[in-house]
Amino acid sequence: MPRLLLLLPTTTYRAEAFLDAARKLGLEVMVGSKRANVLPDPHTAGFLPLNLDDPDEAVRAAVEFAETTSIDAVIGVDDNTTVLATVIAAALGLPHNSVASVSAARNKHLLRDLLRQHGVPVPNFTLFSIDDDPQALADTITFPCVVKPLVLSASCGVIRANHEAEFVAAFRRVKALLTKLGLVATDDAARKILVEDFVPGREVALEGLLTNGKLRVLALFDKPDPLDGPFFEETLYVTPSRLPANVQVEIASCAAKAARALGLCEGAIHGELRVNDDGIWVIETAARSIGGRCSRTLRFAAGMSLEELILRHALRMDLPSLDHEQEPAGVMMLPIPRAGILSEVRGQERALAVPGIEELAITAQPGQELVPLPEGTRYLGFLIARGDTPEAVEAALREAHSKLELVIGETVTQAPKSKVIHF
Repeated sequence: MPRLLLLLPTTTYRAEAFLDAARKLGLEVMVGSKRANVLPDPHTAGFLPLNLDDPDEAVRAAVEFAETTSIDAVIGVDDNTTVLATVIAAALGLPHNSVASVSAARNKHLLRDLLRQHGVPVPNFTLFSIDDDPQALADTITFPCVVKPLVLSASCGVIRANHEAEFVAAFRRVKALLTKLGLVATDDAARKILVEDFVPGREVALEGLLTNGKLRVLALFDKPDPLDGPFFEETLYVTPSRLPANVQVEIASCAAKAARALGLCEGAIHGELRVNDDGIWVIETAARSIGGRCSRTLRFAAGMSLEELILRHALRMDLPSLDHEQEPAGVMMLPIPRAGILSEVRGQERALAVPGIEELAITAQPGQELVPLPEGTRYLGFLIARGDTPEAVEAALREAHSKLELVIGETVTQAPKSKVIHF
């Protein structure tokens, strides 16, 4: 029986989907993480304690385990664990991308530098130290610009600035966030801030699979909501894309060039690209699959999930058709409208009753502190819909969202009252 080492951070939406896929394939799973409570069901997998914050220690522990118990594949589910999975796979002699390529995909500056060297369109960018004085830097900046940390994901810490005062405030805000998260003391990349030109246009997300360096596009998602700032909260993903076929071909070609520029050749990739009159622009290329619960929108041949496809590829198992069902589908990552303590989410039954809505998952728990972007790192939950057309899917998601009412209490530093928010 093939054995999978699945690396899970202490907070993730992806555990259940990968464990379900492994069970369907009859795999033996060892979960590597700092704490065993990442397992939704302790009976579904074994547990290997790994300090994911110390790569050297984690690799030593994994190699020591593999001396007595074989490991056939190592999978990470987010940016950090994907890098570590590659290092462990290299140490075990398993097929893998180069550590340099996956590390570059993880670091926004290295990624842009490599892409620019290989002629892949990226925004103009400059790297600064968090200790730089933003007031002194402002004269060197082209506006509008986007200020972002190198190491965070899901638009956390990403802020648009239209003029000098906004730039100074955004720079200081990103620095404060990195310091509060404790990253400045442990990660050299967290001591840098990237500033790049704002690229207007429509944004799309590409889900793909690399085999021997060849990219197969699994899905292309439209992002119907304009992502123009000041923060860049992603909400709607709808597939198939409604862009013209020739534009979709250009997007796929650009994503393939980006992967080659980074040196990625195997496994899942997730790209974020912008489309405007000047062409296709790469915003991100990650050496992992789509985040959150968004993968639940995709179904492949014989009911195969995206996670099953990824595991089959990693284990060199037979792959059925990679064509996903063409039934339009979409996901809404439920935004957090204001800070506070979650009391309850009303209207869930009304939202689920909207035609086309397939699933509603409120992942935030009552009593949990909600933090909106740009400091927030989590969503309120996810809505998933299917329909006859992408337009119908989008309409269903928006209508279902409008049925929800969010009751948020104040934090201990605020006045003791609650507020009902109608979406």
